[in-house]
Amino acid sequence: MWTTSALVMLAAVLHASWNALLHGNTDRFLSMAWMSLAIVAVSTVVILVLPLPAAAAWPYIISSGLVHIVYNVSLVRAYRTTDLAQAYPIARGSSPLLVTLGAALFAGEAVGPLHGVGVLLISAGILALAVQGRHLSRGGALAALVTGATIALYTVIDGAGVRVSGGHAEGYTAWMFVSYASMPLLFILRRGWWALWRPVRTAPKALITSMVGGLVSIAAYGIVIWALQTGAMGAVSALRETSVVFAVLIGRVFLGEAVSAGRWAACLVVAVGAVLLGL
Repeated sequence: MWTTSALVMLAAVLHASWNALLHGNTDRFLSMAWMSLAIVAVSTVVILVLPLPAAAAWPYIISSGLVHIVYNVSLVRAYRTTDLAQAYPIARGSSPLLVTLGAALFAGEAVGPLHGVGVLLISAGILALAVQGRHLSRGGALAALVTGATIALYTVIDGAGVRVSGGHAEGYTAWMFVSYASMPLLFILRRGWWALWRPVRTAPKALITSMVGGLVSIAAYGIVIWALQTGAMGAVSALRETSVVFAVLIGRVFLGEAVSAGRWAACLVVAVGAVLLGL
């Protein structure tokens, strides 16, 4: 259990890192498009060398891919109007309880008392992070909540799908990530082909940062899908969402966002919940 927990915590660090890279770029839509190009490129290589997931997994792969499109669009919208330290906790904090409920309804998973308390503490701490600080616009809050709902939905889908993939978690992940090809296509439809390629000359550093973020995101969610093969969906989701603590730290150190004593206290609550999930 501790090995799995440690890997999911690593995924949390990676996840917070790529979200910070996305938030740190001025044009988040453009950044997501280039992140997605990197993701699709790597996924295509993986697909060519690994066996296909079992047939039973394909409805889940397709469904998860479609949900991820909505997730990416709502994430970009949330980051346009809201600080990383506020939008990220709302998006991530609203998902563990929804995942636990979804796993109970659709996968028949039961959560023990100790792990249940851990999920509650993590969710409470994360949401406490979100309500502190400056005023949150209704549009920003709604986009973050929609993002959280899509996170919960694709987590339950992937948790069920990877378990019927025939042990091919890597192939499942790669095929699901092919759906990210939609993001550069949406960008081209919205702004045009040249708007996508112009920054190759004008802002190469931002594009490199975006592509690195895409590679990091593959590793982050690949670990989670691997953990979902055997771990309880709600517990894995909650443990992954400890990434908000790392997002707060990254926001403070690299993006210059203020962190109050209340936010540090909320981070401590999240940490206690993570320890309970590891027991």
